[in-house]
Amino acid sequence: MVKKIPMRMCIVCHNMVDKRDLIRIIRTKDGEYMLDTTLKANGRGAYICKNPDCFAKMIKTKGLNKAFKENISPEVYDKIQGEYDKYYKN
Repeated sequence: MVKKIPMRMCIVCHNMVDKRDLIRIIRTKDGEYMLDTTLKANGRGAYICKNPDCFAKMIKTKGLNKAFKENISPEVYDKIQGEYDKYYKN
C-alpha cells in the first residue's frame, strides 16, 4: 500500500506542494508568529514555498494578513524575515 503524501498550498503562488518542501509559519495561542521548522508545532499554520521569490513576495504583499485574516504588524514580518534568513538562506 502506498502512503499518501500530505500536500499543502503555498499562500503566494498557490501551487500544491509536498508539505515537507514548504516553510510553515504559525500563530500560537498567545498570538505570537514564528517559523515552524519542525512542521509539528501547535498553532494555526500557513505554508509558503522555500523559493526566495515567493518569500519576498509574501513580505512585500503582506500575505500573512490574508492567510491569518488579521492585520499583522511590520515588526512580525521583520522577525519572520530574520528567522527565514537564519534557517533557509545558506
